Amino acid sequence: MKGIAARAVLLTFALGVGACSTIRHDFVKQETHALPPADDTKSAKYIAAELHNHAGESGFRLLTKSNDALMSRVSLADHAQHSLDVQYYIFKNDETGRLLAQRLLAAADRGVRVRILLDDITLSDQDRMLDALDVHENIEVRLFNPYNTRSPSLLSKVGQFVVDGSRLNRRMHNKSFIADNRAAIVGGRNIGNDYFDASNETNFRDLDLIAIGPVVSEASRVFDDYWNSDAAYPVKALGNAKDPKGDLEKLRHALARDARTFLQSDYAQQVLEELPEGATGTRWGEWYWGNAETVADQPEKVETKKDVPELRIGPKLKSMIDGAQHSVFATSPYFVPGDTGAKFLSALPARGIDTRILTNSLASTDEPAVHTGYAHYREELLASGVKLFELKPSPGAEQPATSKGTSSGVSLHAKSVVVDDRFVFIGSMNMDQRSKLLNTEMGLIVDSPKLAAAVRSFFDAATSPDAAFAVSLEGGKSGRMVWNWRDGSGPKTEYADPDVTAKRRMEVLVLRWLPLEGLL
Repeated sequence: MKGIAARAVLLTFALGVGACSTIRHDFVKQETHALPPADDTKSAKYIAAELHNHAGESGFRLLTKSNDALMSRVSLADHAQHSLDVQYYIFKNDETGRLLAQRLLAAADRGVRVRILLDDITLSDQDRMLDALDVHENIEVRLFNPYNTRSPSLLSKVGQFVVDGSRLNRRMHNKSFIADNRAAIVGGRNIGNDYFDASNETNFRDLDLIAIGPVVSEASRVFDDYWNSDAAYPVKALGNAKDPKGDLEKLRHALARDARTFLQSDYAQQVLEELPEGATGTRWGEWYWGNAETVADQPEKVETKKDVPELRIGPKLKSMIDGAQHSVFATSPYFVPGDTGAKFLSALPARGIDTRILTNSLASTDEPAVHTGYAHYREELLASGVKLFELKPSPGAEQPATSKGTSSGVSLHAKSVVVDDRFVFIGSMNMDQRSKLLNTEMGLIVDSPKLAAAVRSFFDAATSPDAAFAVSLEGGKSGRMVWNWRDGSGPKTEYADPDVTAKRRMEVLVLRWLPLEGLL
């Protein structure tokens, strides 16, 4: 009883510190579903004509350039006539986030139904943007697995995690942007400057797919499952806006002003130079075709107390990799395979499978704690014949995936698997225990040799000696680890994680002593 009383006191304190309002669990929300695929727009007619020649297949375009990924989302929003369904783990209130918010608002003004579903873990209430958007008659915002208070202070967040950590530690990591139920962008990017090469600090190297065809309706069904799940709360259930209609008008003017400023920026000029024919999402032309499937964890995954494989996509990806005949090329920024995963991957080279993995280096990662989990398995994987590559922290001379770049460096964020130069997975799922057991994930599995070749090209560029450190064991299975790469002065070799400050090394040394792997 004493423990229960203490937790109750702590919860009351956590809710009271910095809280504007508590969540209303009795709030009645309306169940809604994706609108039928549009057939009366210019874009819909073009897509229908393309699909006519590829019965049963879906079409794809790969988004490697970050500014192309941003402008393709803008394009889909601008061309939508009926519906926009937007689902993200992170939606930042920065220049690119506000640009997309402005385009979503403009779509709603012309009658498009807009549904926005966001994970609550990183949201802030800087200017009531979400509350203001939700006031619009054509926009509804829902938050997934939210805190018990709206915009809690840091102290309140810590308190709530202490009391309710088993729930709050499980997050919706899905990413999708669906227009008129006809075209969708699915992949690894969140919404924010650092995902679109617009940050003055580190920018993420990432991958998305624009999709048309049957997988789009599948992605819409996934969105509906999450939108109508018990864990999704209307932002109105955390009623926080004092003057909602006034807030919307203020936001409308502020977003319009910010959009004009953005169009006059160096970034916008760079987009014009690099995308003279417009964004990939705008252009008509070639698609990569193939049979495909939208895969997603069930939203109930966040409610389970133990692992239920039927609720997650991991077994499908494992089956895809296990069926490899000659090659597996995997990209995972946060790579913590665990004992079972390490044994599974280590068995592939013994079968003659060329197994290569690209992840972040200690110098490029934004999560040093995750790197400690990865480092634990590095020698075992190398000894088995798995080839490891770690992204360098600064752009190399031949890296195509980031543009001119005023940033201080790059960090890997792409999640992909290519098997036998034929099967491709691109989505939100990392090869770590958090993605496997705690977060919800989604992605696309595609059978397309041409798409596989395009993703393989991205992988090859990102693992070149100019772009990545190649890690190996010197002298065979019993040798010490060695990192090899190339810079402007020629080949380089180190016997410890390269380009790492003494402060970062000390940080990792401390983290290795902590029992963190189950949280990574």
